[in-house]
Amino acid sequence: MKRLNPKKLTVTYRPPVTKTEPIIPRRYTLTHSDITAELFLTIGSRYAYDQVNPMRDEVLAEWHRKKNGYALYAYVYVDGEFGSKVSAVRNKIFVRELPLALEAIRYGDRAFFEAHPELDQAPIWIYFDSTIPRYNRVEYWGTPADYK
Repeated sequence: MKRLNPKKLTVTYRPPVTKTEPIIPRRYTLTHSDITAELFLTIGSRYAYDQVNPMRDEVLAEWHRKKNGYALYAYVYVDGEFGSKVSAVRNKIFVRELPLALEAIRYGDRAFFEAHPELDQAPIWIYFDSTIPRYNRVEYWGTPADYK
């Protein structure tokens, strides 16, 4: 992978979440600046909606407990503020940029993954939210270990 420039990533933890605890609830809000190409990762027990812009081009993710462990669910809003007219373009951008977003989450929360190494093998499910059926879908995107 290695698309991420760690110098362009800012990570913020919001209490009560720490660098290593808890697993649940642990939510990620990843936003970016189109101007500087900086990424901003907020890790907390709730999503950082105060960091979300009207474009709705953020990636939200959270851990879920499953029968045999955990899974990381991520959510992207394909339609955004512009509605279905630009869904194809937004979908293409999300698909292209999701590897970078997942790498930013994995790198930005690396102390957490070191404390819970089993989570590196958890499945990642991406929920693409759209009013257009072909863009409204759920896809398997590997495991956090794939984005080290």
